[in-house]
Amino acid sequence: MIPEPDPPLAGRVAVLTGVSRRRGISFAIAERLAGMGASFFVQHYSPHDAEQPWGAENVPDLLGGLDGKLTAGARLADAELDFAQEDAPRQLIDTAKAAFGHLDVLVCNHARSGGDGPLAAMTAATLDAHWQVSTRSTLLATRAFADQHDGRPGGRVIWLTSGQFQGPMSDEIAYATSKAALAGITSSVANDLIDRGIILNTVNPGPVNTGYLEETAGMPADALASALARCPTGRFGEPDDPARLIAWLISDEGRWMVGQVLNTEGRFRRW
Repeated sequence: MIPEPDPPLAGRVAVLTGVSRRRGISFAIAERLAGMGASFFVQHYSPHDAEQPWGAENVPDLLGGLDGKLTAGARLADAELDFAQEDAPRQLIDTAKAAFGHLDVLVCNHARSGGDGPLAAMTAATLDAHWQVSTRSTLLATRAFADQHDGRPGGRVIWLTSGQFQGPMSDEIAYATSKAALAGITSSVANDLIDRGIILNTVNPGPVNTGYLEETAGMPADALASALARCPTGRFGEPDDPARLIAWLISDEGRWMVGQVLNTEGRFRRW
C-alpha cells in the first residue's frame, strides 16, 4: 500500500499577525496553512478590535476553532502583543521561536484602523501612530525573523498592503502612507532577504469584506452600493480570496515569485 504523501507544509512553522477575528484575512490564511500541514504562532490584539465598529471576538474560542483544523503533529501557540510598542516585533519572534524552534514563514497582516482622515486633519501624532503599528513593526518583525532563519528551504515573508497605487485613498492619508511604504520598499527588502534564503512578496487583497463593507460598520448604504457596482464579479472579496494566493506564495510552488507587489482585486474598478 502506497503511503499518503505529507501535506505540503508539514514540519514548517508560520508566524501570523492579526489573527483575532473569524472574518479576518489572517484567520483565512491560518485556515489555509492549517490544511497544508503547518504549525503556527499567531499574534492578536483585541483592545484594538474593541474600538472598531465590528468589535472584538473571544480569542480563546477563535483559537480553539483554529486548533481543530490542524493536521496530525501540527501545533498552535499565540500571544497578545501591541505593535505600537517598540519591542513587540522582537518579542513576537522570540516568543514564537521559544515555542517552536526555527520559524519558516512570517505573514504580517496587522494594521492600525481608525483615527485617520484627509490631509487637512493630519498631525504628527496621527502619522506616527499608523507608522508605528503598520510599518515600523512589520520591518522590525521581518528583521527579527531573518535573524533567526538558518537558510533552510522554505523561508517566506508575506506583507499585506492596500491599493494605494491602484487609486486614491484621500480620507485615509495616515493609513495609506503607512501601507504604501511597505509596497514601496518591497523590492529593496526582498533583494536583501533572498541572499539569506528568504522570499518576500507583498499582497494587496483588494476590497475584501472583513466586516467593514456593511452598514452595521458605519458604511452608508449609497456608498456600499457604489462600491459594489464597481465590482464586475458582483460581490466584494472574501477573506479566502487573498488567502489562496498567499498560501500558494508560501508553498514551494510559489518559489519563483520574488519581490513582487501582487494585486488580487477581482478587477475592482476604482473609477
